Amino acid sequence: MKTTKSKPFKAAVFVLLMMTGIQLQAQLVPGIYTSTTLEGSQKTIHSITLGSGYLVYNIYRENPPEFISSWGGFYTISDKKVSVSLEFNSSFETDQLKQKELNYSMENQELLINDMRFDKSVSSEQALDGYWLFATRGPDTGQERRGDDRPRKTLKVLMDGSFQWIAYHTESFKFMGTGGGSYTADSGTYTEHIEFFSRDNTRVGAQLQFQYSLKGNDWHHTGENSRGEPMYEIWSKR
Repeated sequence: MKTTKSKPFKAAVFVLLMMTGIQLQAQLVPGIYTSTTLEGSQKTIHSITLGSGYLVYNIYRENPPEFISSWGGFYTISDKKVSVSLEFNSSFETDQLKQKELNYSMENQELLINDMRFDKSVSSEQALDGYWLFATRGPDTGQERRGDDRPRKTLKVLMDGSFQWIAYHTESFKFMGTGGGSYTADSGTYTEHIEFFSRDNTRVGAQLQFQYSLKGNDWHHTGENSRGEPMYEIWSKR
């Protein structure tokens, strides 16, 4: 018989895994890390969003823009290795990977991953920083919500002026898409500057502006979608 774990249990597991990353290696500092390689006029960017127990790794190009890959999940550290239990992997259909292992070391503000050097961005706290899961379409009338107890997830990670959303399924490992870049949140106005987008490279460079409000653990996100239609989304703090 199939059993399901309660939402409080899954929330406790999430907190435990997030805290494990802090306890095992305090000097692995959370933040946004980037490494850029240049071939002619084309830049290839490797970016890491490193949270307290959760890691997202992206690769994309500029000139012209091209999305390459994105993967991420909960991590633990042992013997200078970062082991990531993946929640999503854009390349899963071809590589079938649900686990990643990276060699690492820290030198001041530089992170070395598999001998590639990553520079840490300047810390910049904003009101919407954190991990958010899409919950429901607004307004909130007590309707059923999607959350950690559902395998289909849309995660939004905001940290140090960078944002990324990822849509995925944790059981089938189907990857539905991702996009990210820089953002600002000020006085109820939330603005995204797109730097990579897996579904449509031509969207890179676009600026999108929305309104936001925080109500408890919910982020109410309103404005117009890419088709100019009214949009109201509610995201819940993970």
